[in-house]
Amino acid sequence: MNELELKYGCNPNQKPSRIYMEDGSELPIKVLNGRPGYINFLDAFNGWQLVSELKKATGLPAATSFKHVSPAGAAVGLPLSDTLAKIYWVDDLGELSPLASAYARARGADRMSSFGDFIALSDVCDKDTAMLIKREVSDGVIAPGYTEEALEILKQKKKGAYNIIQIDPSYQPAPIERKQVYGITFEQGRNELTINADTMLTNWVTENKTVTEEQKRDLIIALITLKYTQSNSVCYTAGGQTIGVGAGQQSRIHCTRLAGQKADNWQLRHMDKVLNLPFRDDVAKPNRDNAIDVYIGDTPEDVIGDDVWAETFTEQPAPLTAEEKKEYLSKVNGVCLGSDAFFPFGDNIERARRSGVTAIVQPGGSIRDQQVIDTCNKYGIAMAFCGLRLFHH
Repeated sequence: MNELELKYGCNPNQKPSRIYMEDGSELPIKVLNGRPGYINFLDAFNGWQLVSELKKATGLPAATSFKHVSPAGAAVGLPLSDTLAKIYWVDDLGELSPLASAYARARGADRMSSFGDFIALSDVCDKDTAMLIKREVSDGVIAPGYTEEALEILKQKKKGAYNIIQIDPSYQPAPIERKQVYGITFEQGRNELTINADTMLTNWVTENKTVTEEQKRDLIIALITLKYTQSNSVCYTAGGQTIGVGAGQQSRIHCTRLAGQKADNWQLRHMDKVLNLPFRDDVAKPNRDNAIDVYIGDTPEDVIGDDVWAETFTEQPAPLTAEEKKEYLSKVNGVCLGSDAFFPFGDNIERARRSGVTAIVQPGGSIRDQQVIDTCNKYGIAMAFCGLRLFHH
């Protein structure tokens, strides 16, 4: 099959729409179920590249959760602690396969943003992963293959209309890529940059140059995630996964703040008060995610107020105070941070530090590099200049 007709483009009024191979070759994908749309395929192809590169860089199965052509989360397949399993709503599933663990982490990084995601998996989708996907609100999945059991499970989603795409893992795109804007064709070489510790983590510019192997892995996860995130972008990582992605902001400090707030929310979900919120049995996971997001935010009265708490909880929760949150977050450390372009001011480091960041990778190249380095040195943060920008549009 050389082309595939789509229902419409980005919006219902944008017709006709299709994906096709300009050189006349066969498309490297098969639609096994459903009818994926224009944005679905954009998410699928970007997500597939991301997880393929994560697998290559780490040797571990990888998964990502995409929304509107940026990853809400990405992760590799490390085992889940009991706390993480509870945070990600998978504590009833027992021990998960590495691939399922990767998706639980990717989805759990930012469950609010992952609602209705498009999933990419680096490995053949197994039963564990399919069972996990079946429970979530999702638009579709792309993977190099599916076990027979996994495929049957996934085909049951969305009343049989769930989008399931199989991609040929041996497919290699042409070295030159093109796109049109306003009838004008843009052409560039594909970003074939290899991201690993040997290519990105050799130029440590701060006084502290000590990072663990786990931090090196997490810095690489951040950079690969940023490679497929709409710029400007900043990514916080910990424990083999993203915990906060700030995408598509015109100001870098706004990226750092946005991603940092998401990272803080991820950390706060570990607190006993949050883990033990007394949800009613009839409250679905998306509603619980929404309630938690409000509870740990600045207006908890919207879900625990006298007139509304009974809609969600069996008893009225005590508020999570600003002092409690500040004290908990003050003890967080070991978080990693990547940026797709240089930090122009030290204020980005000041904000990152408040989210427990102790290791950073960024291209460098600002006229204020020394100010940024000095700010890292003030807090003992290790920072590497990778020397290469990762803009993505």
